[in-house]
Order: sequence, then C-alpha cells, then structure tokens
Amino acid sequence: MERRVILAIVLMLIVAVVPSILFPPKKPVGRTVGRSDSTAIPPVARAESAAAAERPSFNPTVRPSDRPADTVWVTSPRYRFGFSTRGGALVHAELLDFRSFAPSDSGRPVQLVPRGDAVLTSRLVGGGDTVRLADWSFAPNVAALRVEHDSTRLTFAAERAGGGARITLEYVFSPDDYRFQVTGHVAGLGSTGAVLVVGLGDGLKSVEADSADDARHYAVVTKSSKTQSTSFQSLKPGEAKVLDGPFEWIGVKSKYFLVAALALEDPRPKFAGSIAVGGARSGGGHATPRAAVSVTLPVPSAGDFRYDVYAGPLEYRRLARIGHDLDDANPYGGFLRSVIQPVSNLVVNILLWMHEQLHLAYGWVLVIFGILVRVLLWPLNQRAMESSIRMQGAAPLIKTTQEKYKDEPERLQREMMKIYREHQVNPLGGCLPMLLPMPVLFALFFVFANTIEFRGVPFLWLPDLSRADPYYIIPLMMGLSMFVLSKVGQIGVPPNPQSTTMLYFMPIFMTVLFLRFASGLNLYYAVSNIFSIPQQYRIAQRRLRQQGRQT
Repeated sequence: MERRVILAIVLMLIVAVVPSILFPPKKPVGRTVGRSDSTAIPPVARAESAAAAERPSFNPTVRPSDRPADTVWVTSPRYRFGFSTRGGALVHAELLDFRSFAPSDSGRPVQLVPRGDAVLTSRLVGGGDTVRLADWSFAPNVAALRVEHDSTRLTFAAERAGGGARITLEYVFSPDDYRFQVTGHVAGLGSTGAVLVVGLGDGLKSVEADSADDARHYAVVTKSSKTQSTSFQSLKPGEAKVLDGPFEWIGVKSKYFLVAALALEDPRPKFAGSIAVGGARSGGGHATPRAAVSVTLPVPSAGDFRYDVYAGPLEYRRLARIGHDLDDANPYGGFLRSVIQPVSNLVVNILLWMHEQLHLAYGWVLVIFGILVRVLLWPLNQRAMESSIRMQGAAPLIKTTQEKYKDEPERLQREMMKIYREHQVNPLGGCLPMLLPMPVLFALFFVFANTIEFRGVPFLWLPDLSRADPYYIIPLMMGLSMFVLSKVGQIGVPPNPQSTTMLYFMPIFMTVLFLRFASGLNLYYAVSNIFSIPQQYRIAQRRLRQQGRQT
C-alpha cells in the first residue's frame, strides 16, 4: 500500500509540476542571430533587402507628415479599439468584458496594447524603397465608429502629394467578435508587387496581479504544419530569431490574452517565408520581457492584400470555432502536452457545460464535479476493496511461498501466479482506482493555470479560483482531509514504520506543495478526499470483519 501511495504521488509530481518547470515547450526550429555576429542584420531588414534586390523601383516617397496623429475609436459591447491616423496602426485595444488586476489600473477594462506602443504597424518593401505607413497621414471615413448590429467598416486613405501613389486601408468589424478583417490596396506598385511587413508589437500589456507569472507566459505562437511557441524569456537580450514559415497565423500572447494575425482562407496567400522575433529586452517601464515580432505578407502587382486580426481572450471554445488549431495558441503540458491538453480540454468543456446548464457558480460546479468523479470511481474502488480483502486472505500463503522458493525466482513467479489465479487476486487491482483520479487532478492543475473562464472568479471567501487562497484555508482543508482519508484507510492494516511515516509526511508534504496552487484545484481535491472518506471507512470495516473470520 505504501509503495502504491508513493507511486501515485511521484506520478503526480512528475506530470503536474516537473514538466512545467524543467520541460518547457520545445522551441521552434529557427535561425538565431547574435549581436556579435557580423551578419547580425535584423531578420526583417534582410527580407526587405532581398525584396528590394528582386523588384523594380517602387517610389511613393513622402515626407513625414507634420500633422499630429488623431485616434479613431471603434466601440462595440465587447471592445474598444483605437486606430491612429498615422499609418492606421492599432494603438488601443480594450476588452470590456474583462477587468485588469494590475495594481496600476486595477478594475479598469483590460488593455492589450502597452502605453506608447502600437500593433499592426506596417511598411511596404518594393524595389529600392521601404515605405513606412506611419510616415503617411491617413484620412478616416468617420471620426468614430459604433459597431452594434451588422459588420461595420472603417476606411483610411492617403496619397502622395501631386497624385500617383495611393494607399487605402479598410477594417471590418463585427459587434460580438474580437476578430476583424484588414484589407488594403496600394496603387503604383509596378509589375512585380511588393512585400508588406506587419509589426505585432513587442508584447502585450501585463494586466495580472502577479506580473512575474504573467511574464513566464509571454510568447510568440505560430501555426505552419503544427503550432509552435517561442517564449520571450527564452531569448537572450539582443538575440534575433527567424522562424520559418509559411504560416497560417502568428500571435503574441500573455497568460490569458492574444493578438494574432490570421491568413486562413484559401486561396488567400499565407504569411510568407519567415517571421522575425528579436531584440528581447526588459525595462523601459515594462514589467515583462519584450521581443519585437514582425511578419511579411506578399502584395501582388494589383496592389491588394488581406489578412485578419484577433485581439481578445484565449477562450478555448471561441478560438476553436475559428479553426486552424487557433485553440492551440496557448500550448502547455511540456513533453506530455499531447496527453495533458486533450484531457484538460475535456475537463474544461465539462465544467463549462455544468456551469451553463446548472446555472451555478464555478465553485459549486467544482464541488459537484469532485463528487461526480468519486461516484463514477465508486465501483472500481469496491472491486479494489474486494481484491484487497482477497489479497489479505491469501497473504499467509503468499508469505510461505516466498520463503519456500526464495532461491528459485522462476519457480516463485509460477507459484505466485497460481495463487493469484486461485484466489482471484490482481496485485495491481488496488493501485488502479488510486491512479484513475490523477489525470483529472493533473488536468485541473493546467486548467486553472491557463483557462481564462476561471480568471477572477470568486467563491465564498476566495477572491479568484485561478489564484492561491490568500488565507490558506483551502489547502489546509485539503491536507487535513488527506490525513483523515489515510488514517481511516489504515484501520485494520498491520502497523509498520513506513506506513506511519507516510501517514504524517504525505499530508504535510502535499499541503506545502499545494499551498500556492490555484484555490480551485485545492477545492476540487479537498472535496474529492472528503467524499472518499465514507467509502474508505466501509472498506476498513469490511477488512476488520475479514480479519475476525480468519481468527
């Protein structure tokens, strides 16, 4: 029994804790350029140089406008976006359904774009020229836009003084969707077209109370043949990395939010060649590491281009509806990702379904879920109990056989298998029911660490199910319930030093381990333990009756 408990705990530690610390997601294959390298030209600059060498002159040169930039506001019930008249860049992105927990703006709507930064900054590369759209003063078709029912359009237009080169940008919004469409037209490209370089900024604004934890989740995620993630923290200062494409989508993520450029629909061209991730840095008022991300999109000679943008929460079901594995934009689980994420997704869907159908707070959903898991495992536990009792009845014979054939390993194995068959004993039968709840526990560990639906959700005295209990009540309840469960489980079991040590050590160890884990995880585990105590008591009583019959 002691060995089974140790095995279960070791498995839990390996799967739930160690992978996320020692085995981060595998880095995408990319070319790394160091600062000291003589060829350390920024990756996008190299792409621009190559494009310039291959194309005839595209020369819509314009002097930077002296006009101050204005902001055009686009508002719907879910978001409030601000676009600058300098280049049409996204300079403000509020998500009205989500509140910031950062000390500097606690309680305000989540703002994705850091102050003074911009997303969707663009430049065109053609012939011998690079044209920064931020140097162009664009005229919007409206001063402000309210998106309420149907798709609504915002158009920016700019042209070079004296005519000739003209650039048009159009954004199409839906009221209930964080995804919007970007289309553009460039006049005067020539016969071979150009390359559009789109900047996705250098990281989102931290809106979490624990900015250090948020920083660990900052990454660029991409989808080519499969999804890949490159953590900002994995980049050294001054390092630049080129990730090879083509890509269906590219995103910059924090713990719970994502800004992504999408090129999903055929025959729309994919983001071509490669994307640049470089210049990892800290400071400048930022609490998290920053790494500039740029992506290229081919623009044909006709001058038309199109892509979509998603600027919103990492909601699994919302992203799954978009398809193209965008729901995998928040990869976790380390080297066990292929096992952990499917189980986690299943658990999330069950919890969300229970919340919606039962109209209960998520805390009560976790209580019911913990009970249901134990109810479903009740028959297995009963069979394990019966196997344990039969094993106890066969114990004297097993001991005699082990002593008789201790010098004949092969004979001992045959005789032991014979005893197991005759007494209908499965030596692993008692271990399986202990291990079956573990995948759910592992899944919940990652669910509460990565699922936005539980972000900021209160329950009773708990301010946030996704964060630790500030009063440590739930982890202490979990440890106490684990001790009682183990104590009851040892009724009728011959005492030995190892079991006595484990009785006291494991609850203390698990309490310390879970002390800073999400309170929702501790709540589920405590409820599961408490609900298991009556069945464990029945097993102990039956064990005592079996011992009475044997004596």
